[in-house]
Amino acid sequence: MRPQLPASRTSSTELLGIGMMLAGMFLFALNDAIGKWLVATYSVGQVVLIRSLFGLAVLAVLLRASGFVSVLRVERPPVQAARVVFSTAEVFCFYTAVTYLPLADVMTYWLAAPIYVAALSPFLLGERVGPLRWAAVAIGFVGVLIALAPSGAVAPVATVAAVIGSLSFGLMIVTGRTLRGTPDKTLVFWQTAGALAAGLVFAPFAWVPPTPLDFALLGLLGVVAMGAHICVNRALKLADAATVAPMQYTLLPFAIVLGYLFFRDVPGPTMLVGAAIIVGSGLVIFYRERAAARRDAA
Repeated sequence: MRPQLPASRTSSTELLGIGMMLAGMFLFALNDAIGKWLVATYSVGQVVLIRSLFGLAVLAVLLRASGFVSVLRVERPPVQAARVVFSTAEVFCFYTAVTYLPLADVMTYWLAAPIYVAALSPFLLGERVGPLRWAAVAIGFVGVLIALAPSGAVAPVATVAAVIGSLSFGLMIVTGRTLRGTPDKTLVFWQTAGALAAGLVFAPFAWVPPTPLDFALLGLLGVVAMGAHICVNRALKLADAATVAPMQYTLLPFAIVLGYLFFRDVPGPTMLVGAAIIVGSGLVIFYRERAAARRDAA
């Protein structure tokens, strides 16, 4: 039987988990803001290539303890390959979208991923979705449509990239759910390696020699992204998912603040309304999934 921790110890551990999740979300938002800054000068392929190289360098240091061979042993290779395709499409679409759209707008579309997951899980995972979750899915899609309402001149490629990218992110989560036996480091390694391979293909077509400062920023993308993954994984080990997972929605206020500081972007009213609906629907879906999981475990 697992020993009970003192209340103060449990509380401090949960607070540390919340802090780690908040740190991870801030690092993800910072990574995205730096990426948006860089894609104004460099192609998406070049940004993804150098970012992935530095990310793998950081991961190599982390793998020294467990061994590099461990990441080569994967369960269900076809599903792993599909996840790599989705994760690669997601990162390319994200940087394409932020080339034209404010950071907070793009982040709003990505926060709709749990809605896509809930909608697809009965068909791809065989999971049962009750009436309340279906209602939340439907309302969430309304939020997406409101957020997609055009406000000013926006390149159609940006909207298409945002929709495809957020859907790819959702499919990456769905495939990840079927790979629960795969260590986090293995999943991160292969998705980073997939982005690196795609960067090698596309980067040469529009290569711009980076300045020393920009090269450092390109490398920083990979370092910050790995730091964000580490913080999130640590948070989920320190506290229950029900406590820390809702903190993912702090991505939006972080993106609004960084978008304003870096680019003087101010979200429009329709975007804020759509974002509020998406976040609310996502929270309902999350807590209903937790309740369903507890019933199944009982």
